[in-house]
Amino acid sequence: MTMHRARSVSSLRYFKTIGIAAMEGRGFSNPVDLAISGDGRLYVLSRTNPTQTYGIRIGICDLEDGYFGDFGSYGTGGGQFIWPTALAFDSRDNLYLADEHNNRITVFDKSGAYLRQWGVVGDAEGQINGPSGMAFDTDDNLYVVDHRNHRVQKFTRDGEYLLGWGERGRGEGQLDLPWGVTLDYEDNVYVADWRNDRIQKFAGDGRFLARFGESGHGDGQFNRPSSVAVDAGGRIYVADWGNERVQVLGPDGGFIQKLRGESRLSRWAEEFFESSPHEKESRDKANLVPELTGEVETPYEEAARIEQYFWGPVSVKLDVGGRLYVTETNRHRIQVYVPAT
Repeated sequence: MTMHRARSVSSLRYFKTIGIAAMEGRGFSNPVDLAISGDGRLYVLSRTNPTQTYGIRIGICDLEDGYFGDFGSYGTGGGQFIWPTALAFDSRDNLYLADEHNNRITVFDKSGAYLRQWGVVGDAEGQINGPSGMAFDTDDNLYVVDHRNHRVQKFTRDGEYLLGWGERGRGEGQLDLPWGVTLDYEDNVYVADWRNDRIQKFAGDGRFLARFGESGHGDGQFNRPSSVAVDAGGRIYVADWGNERVQVLGPDGGFIQKLRGESRLSRWAEEFFESSPHEKESRDKANLVPELTGEVETPYEEAARIEQYFWGPVSVKLDVGGRLYVTETNRHRIQVYVPAT
């Protein structure tokens, strides 16, 4: 497998926003993850919500605001999904989707054609209960976070079980409802240990190497981290979901930078308002950056009121240019950050 390395950067600045709320066609509905194909297209996973299941799909777009269609639907049949959690491409540009309701991994080609699926619910070796984050290593083996079994399992790209590790707890190497996962360029595995409010680093065989972070709201502290990415220099990018922010750490876990969100209107939103002047008028009258009072006590309450901020930053992904894509589920958009010059 050819590893497309994200360049190492010292800091990031806001670049643009992609997205608009839409139940079908161009736009997203409660997106939870994205994956980047070999040709640089973005595959965005809309999980939607239980009352509006027709919005579930994978949309294909790019950094230049092109939209190239979508695929997938709600259900239990081949190529369908109910509670999708994550996407990952293998070296052949086949797209893998984790579904925590159907407890399986579904595989598509990059055009969206359904190829196969695998997975058996349970807690024995090779069985899964609530698959969430996924990542491939340089040999095209797939690491799957087995969320409700509090472990990580390693499979071949065809679903053959290779190994696994983890158990519920707070000690080194133990996990509590882990969610996201990524690999660095030495095939070390980083896990967003969600309920333990930390990132753990393992060797590819499951040996514990390090842990970063603790519960809290300060720099380098986390509140339910949901996703992690690592660049070529070993810098660690964390979706600090419960704190409504993204944090950047050094290879040793030292704090470097935090992002709260700086979103402006996406090009898709601009085009919508150009064709809907009454909606634009209503928007212009709204107070989207209010002065907050003392009654706002949590990051969630703050993020819900200030439109430019992240609200539900559930996933972080890096591309080969070092650009950071933050999937923001509650505002149905992707905020993109680029290396600062």
